[in-house]
Amino acid sequence: MSRTLEAATLPALESIPGLVHGFEQRLGPAGWEERDQTRRRVAQALADAGRLHLLKQVHGRRVQAAPWEGRPAADAAVAEAPGLILGIETADCLPVLLVDPVTRHVAAAHAGWRGTAAGVVREAVAALVARGSDPSNLVAALGPAIGPCCYEVGPELREAFGPDREEVFRPGPRGRPHLDLRAANRRQLEQSGLTAANVHELSDCTYCRADLYHSYRREGKGAGRMVSFVGWRLKS
Repeated sequence: MSRTLEAATLPALESIPGLVHGFEQRLGPAGWEERDQTRRRVAQALADAGRLHLLKQVHGRRVQAAPWEGRPAADAAVAEAPGLILGIETADCLPVLLVDPVTRHVAAAHAGWRGTAAGVVREAVAALVARGSDPSNLVAALGPAIGPCCYEVGPELREAFGPDREEVFRPGPRGRPHLDLRAANRRQLEQSGLTAANVHELSDCTYCRADLYHSYRREGKGAGRMVSFVGWRLKS
């Protein structure tokens, strides 16, 4: 089995000179590769572009600035220099990549329901603004995640989303609400000053597409992880 990196990309980010980005796709069945193996394989595949930086994701909203050693506890990251590649691991949660083509800074966020309710993408945008970004210049990419077609949740989650809840939940066929992670994060990005035209989506549902993605809800605790990544190449 080939162990090269397979990753989906978005044209809006591909067109930015010097940028490397992608949403990794699975190379084998559930459990075929340990998560540490995945991390090493992706890091090796990106080595020519720079060093992959991964987090210990805890479903919060803390933003970590690159570079760092080890895996600090945070759910978003920001980088200001070439060669600092930010990575987010997911298996149903939403990976969000942010790029400023003007300042050449990037950010990435891990947005499950808890992180989304806590406003992790708002914090990532704020970290870029603190470093000189104008939100209207930012380009965002929302990657593969469990879609509203499959993300049935308990009614108690509605309260966690406050006034936005009517915009981000859909009625489900079994009478329980379905959460739309992309809609929730798109809304937060636009509220943070991004233009609607600069928010791009890869609409694949990780639960539906067992051929392409790992899914915690489908596979359980043994589910693998995909790595989404963004950064400026060392040689651009």
